[in-house]
Amino acid sequence: MSDYIISCCSTADLSREHFEKRKINFICFHFMLDNMTYQDDLGKSIPFDQFYQKMADGAMTKTSQVNAEEFTEYFRSFLEQGKDILHLTLSSGISGVYNSACIARDTLLEEFPDRKIYIVDSLAASSGYGLLMDAIADKRDSGMDLDTLYQWALDHLLLLNHWFFSSDLTFYIRGGRISKASGTIGNLLNICPLLDVNSEGRLIVRQKVRTKRKVIKEIVVRMEENARDGLDYDGKCYISQSACYEDAKAVADLIESKFPKLDGKVEINNIGTVIGSHTGPGTVALFFWGKERSL
Repeated sequence: MSDYIISCCSTADLSREHFEKRKINFICFHFMLDNMTYQDDLGKSIPFDQFYQKMADGAMTKTSQVNAEEFTEYFRSFLEQGKDILHLTLSSGISGVYNSACIARDTLLEEFPDRKIYIVDSLAASSGYGLLMDAIADKRDSGMDLDTLYQWALDHLLLLNHWFFSSDLTFYIRGGRISKASGTIGNLLNICPLLDVNSEGRLIVRQKVRTKRKVIKEIVVRMEENARDGLDYDGKCYISQSACYEDAKAVADLIESKFPKLDGKVEINNIGTVIGSHTGPGTVALFFWGKERSL
């Protein structure tokens, strides 16, 4: 069996320490903040609290995906070591990065015809994408070969559930994802949209909940309804948050009280600078294994 590496994009929103511990390689997206370009390098270039404070203070952000040339250089470094590659990209429902990775793969297979490069559209985002990568690391560590792991990833993508809520619609208005009129009224009425990622990897508003207190309870209800084995769920649970740790902790505490068989504590991560450029501060995202996602 050939040696292989597993890899993803920085938008999996795990900590650098987590990536290193699980031996998960990653390549960085890019973002601009007030016309300065940075790598989405897990808070190294700019700490998350500073990033979100700048956004709250009015700083403009813009993101850019990894291009084919960057992927080619990144993948080549592993191929030259004689290693095959399994790379999962950020969801094609919110980014074109899957196509860039595929272009790089096709180019490199001409140069390295004896190597394998598998590219998978994760149909996932943020720490849900990270939870998927963590499961893939488990399978690799158990001795699963590359071909079997590639098929396992394809077969299990849609069992990963994503639920999000936002308590500040300012940046959804700014990004054009909701109208200014709707967003302004929503902020005035303390409307917190509850969203999920559907089977096409797209963010879909499922419910509009009034007040943060109620949406914290409602997002946990969605886990009760959709988690594998319901309240007997014994898998891992991740949360990511953008400058609203106390809200995320409130969700985590509620989950830990309702799901006694969880595999460890709920892990709370930061929403990274690329995903966060679009959500702004005030977003909490919940991830777990459960029912297959639908449209």
